[in-house]
Amino acid sequence: MHDDGRYDDPRVIGSTSDPVSRETDYPSWSPGEPGPSPRPADSDPLVSSDDPAGQPVGPESPDPMTTRRASEGLTRPVNAVDVRQTVGRRNTAAAVRFEPAVPHQPTAAVARDAAPVVADAPVGSAESLAAMAADPTYVSRETPTREEDDPPLAMEAMRAVQILNPSGEVTMPRPDRTRVMCVANQKGGVGKTTTTVNLAVALALHGNRVLVVDLDPQGNASTGLNVPHHTGIPDVYDCLINSVPLSEVAQAVEGIPNLWCVPATIDLAGAEIELVSVVARESRLDRAIAAYPGQFDYVFIDCPPSLGLLTVNALVAAQEVLIPIQCEYYALEGLNQLINNINLVRQHLNPKLDVSTILLTMYDRRTRLADAVEQDVRNHFGDKVLQAVIPRNVRVSEAPSYGQSVMTYDPGSRGATSYFEAAQEIAERGVKEPVGRNA
Repeated sequence: MHDDGRYDDPRVIGSTSDPVSRETDYPSWSPGEPGPSPRPADSDPLVSSDDPAGQPVGPESPDPMTTRRASEGLTRPVNAVDVRQTVGRRNTAAAVRFEPAVPHQPTAAVARDAAPVVADAPVGSAESLAAMAADPTYVSRETPTREEDDPPLAMEAMRAVQILNPSGEVTMPRPDRTRVMCVANQKGGVGKTTTTVNLAVALALHGNRVLVVDLDPQGNASTGLNVPHHTGIPDVYDCLINSVPLSEVAQAVEGIPNLWCVPATIDLAGAEIELVSVVARESRLDRAIAAYPGQFDYVFIDCPPSLGLLTVNALVAAQEVLIPIQCEYYALEGLNQLINNINLVRQHLNPKLDVSTILLTMYDRRTRLADAVEQDVRNHFGDKVLQAVIPRNVRVSEAPSYGQSVMTYDPGSRGATSYFEAAQEIAERGVKEPVGRNA
């Protein structure tokens, strides 16, 4: 197709040898003639010769399709040109292409359907509207509840007040006897210290008397509770090696009522070697906790990432083992060895020892691996796995740099809420299940 003033479409002119200009209708037409003569029906490509009655369709015989559309009440748009009613004078195909468009005037029904919908207007289903018409006191299920209607900041403030418990009431049930829980896992970086600190703070804020024993030479639990643990401070090393009473070593945690901590210094790193020649080296910590004059509801022992004598002392002193498991494959790889060591301690040193609690930590809901690890752990340990899962949360990692737990650093965060739910679940299980230990 070349724009040289000629229309060379063979479908309109019938052949390529007889070009027709855009300004002419047929070859014999010339300017100045009074009017065009009708073109033969067989040369007009827009006139059909296949009419059932044998007559060509033209202006004298209306189009059957037009008649049917008119009988059905259907009208053609204003800007559409009926090429069948144009017989001569102008190139009808070009007229259809270059006819100026006339704005379409919408009907009342079309204007009503195209009206904008107000986003704030409540839209209810037919059933809810009928029920509201029948009963003025009816409340639809589509009405948002108070929890859904409250802004996020208000919800976070409500969670913070619930976790901090400023009234000091005993909102978590207290056990009949002291529960000594050993937080152990020989793999490092799974959240043992973080779990110990946050569970202890959550239980203490809600009316329980809690003691934290930092048995890790790194002293991270002491750092998280803002307890001094530099060289020269009486620590758990003195209790294990020099038989110093635990009451002389324990320090009250500032800002948290009902919470005490036995710190650990770098001296504890040499306890592994020094305990080798000590009589009854596996039960030194057990005797120190039993000789404490006061009574606690919970005693949490933070173990080092190893299976040496310090961890054995913790397993002998405890009745329950809390195993934090990171939701990754490496955490599952060493779990079998830990269970075997726990069974050996149960057979030879502490028959009451039991793996009572499994806590999933560092859960990343964006990965399928976290879901797979969770399903494997739940299928293997069953009801011992807490329903609360600790997610990856930056607030949990930031809190120790301020000498706080996440419960006090950001009580409205997801990490604080998850640890609070885990502590509440542990407290409720302790009431339902008998515990056989007194301080």
